Amino acid sequence: MAAITRAHHMGLQVADLERSLGFYRDILGFEVLFAWNPQADYIRELVGYPGADIHAAVLRLPGTDVVLELLDYRNVERTAIDTGTANPGTAHVAFFVDDLDTLYADLVARGVRSVSPPVTPTIGPNEGGRAVYLIDPDGIRVELIQTRRSFAEYAAERAAAGASGA
Repeated sequence: MAAITRAHHMGLQVADLERSLGFYRDILGFEVLFAWNPQADYIRELVGYPGADIHAAVLRLPGTDVVLELLDYRNVERTAIDTGTANPGTAHVAFFVDDLDTLYADLVARGVRSVSPPVTPTIGPNEGGRAVYLIDPDGIRVELIQTRRSFAEYAAERAAAGASGA
């Protein structure tokens, strides 16, 4: 049976590509793999906008396979949305960090907004760690997490505890 085999990239629609590059590249430290203005009918068909002029940048979190694509759709009608986290259809991206409080202080000093100051999770996979939701220039939530385990590791711990009767 055919199956999804691994993640390829995350894509975010942005209002202003240069402004978003200023956030993801210059502030968060992603590296630009390439930027382009792909002019191909198949792309406009794929995204459902026959007249779109798409300006894009593909970035990578250094030292990882995590790829982020920023897309600035031009020559089409665009409507700003309410990016509040609870609204259906919105999304967030999340990244591990090694020292959230120090990084957060640096980011705030550089003008980055957040939903709240960092919090300490009291339950679940991130219990005892630190987490914060930043807000990118388009209102997209970017979660930073300092924790000792991944979701998969947490699930394995829960499964092992259940198997042992704990």
